[in-house]
Amino acid sequence: MNVDTIADFLADQRDETPDELQHLIIQFENFWERKLWHQLTDSLIEFFANPESEPQRLKFYKVFILKFADKINQLKLVDLGLKAATQCRDDQERLSFLTDLAKKVDNENSQDAFVYATAAVARVELNLQDYESSRKNLDKAEKILESFDSVETKVHAAFYEVNANYYQAQADFASYYRNALLYLACIDLSSLSPAERKARAYDLGIAALVSDSIYNFGELLQHPILAALTDDVAWLQELLLAFNRGDLAAYDVLSGHINSNPLLKEHLEEIRQKIYLAALTESVFRRPPHQRAMSFGTISADTKVRKDEIEHLVMKALSLGLVRGTIDEVDELVNFTWVQPRILDMYQISSMNQRLGEWGENVNKLGNWIEATGQDIWAP
Repeated sequence: MNVDTIADFLADQRDETPDELQHLIIQFENFWERKLWHQLTDSLIEFFANPESEPQRLKFYKVFILKFADKINQLKLVDLGLKAATQCRDDQERLSFLTDLAKKVDNENSQDAFVYATAAVARVELNLQDYESSRKNLDKAEKILESFDSVETKVHAAFYEVNANYYQAQADFASYYRNALLYLACIDLSSLSPAERKARAYDLGIAALVSDSIYNFGELLQHPILAALTDDVAWLQELLLAFNRGDLAAYDVLSGHINSNPLLKEHLEEIRQKIYLAALTESVFRRPPHQRAMSFGTISADTKVRKDEIEHLVMKALSLGLVRGTIDEVDELVNFTWVQPRILDMYQISSMNQRLGEWGENVNKLGNWIEATGQDIWAP
């Protein structure tokens, strides 16, 4: 297509463009003729960002943008391509379009754009339930990402979002949890709609509860995304907080919501085991270090677990790295030496403050005793 034909195309498109966008078409003509590719790219991004441009995006990409695609920033080219892909008839057409886009930017100097486009391909494959192809593309993208010293956060965000969605589809809750939090770390939460924030917070909370390897919810509890758990799902935030402080009474009050959620109900036994472990770590945490030799009976009273199951509970906590210590099976005694750090609520902080005060008093008493008993030694 020669310059005159491009000019004709832009003239035709100007006739179809809403009045508020026609000034951009005029800019396209000007920048195209003057070969001002950077300015042309920015004007196209502005045009594509307007919802009124939707019917024209695909045509603009295929007829116009591809003519100078190799002359512009390749990440911005992928941005334009992703916007254009929204106008494809279905996911099959979209997959073909995005695959061609990924191939186009698969060059030595534009691997960030290639990862960006590959993540988009994997997303469509996920929609088509082609999990094997989606995983292959995600693995390919991850390998390239790991080789970068730095890359724009939107590239990381695109990868982590699709990777999280893949693991959610595979019911790999721990991997979903990690990747979803990484995705949120790469974006501005205000870019998500209230409904999207609520859905993401809900999915993260459920994943934390049902995962067989997540026992510390600190990272999630600190994240502002939890503020989206309001109204009909406010109970989930309360339940997560109950787990964090090992609050068996609060768990019993909220357990009705567990039974009403199919996924939580399916993992009911594992969730109950988690709250017992949380109660155990909270019980150990509340005690000062010199009082952490606990009998099976004491642990049973604090965790509501039958005495004959305490050894198994403690061994589980030890194997998960939640606590450290030794078990005396003969005397039915556990000597805890360490408990995993976690996020503290105000009550727990108050308890720690009290213990620090007691420690300070003991240190002061020890100092006074040393001074009193060692006067002859210290005397000049």
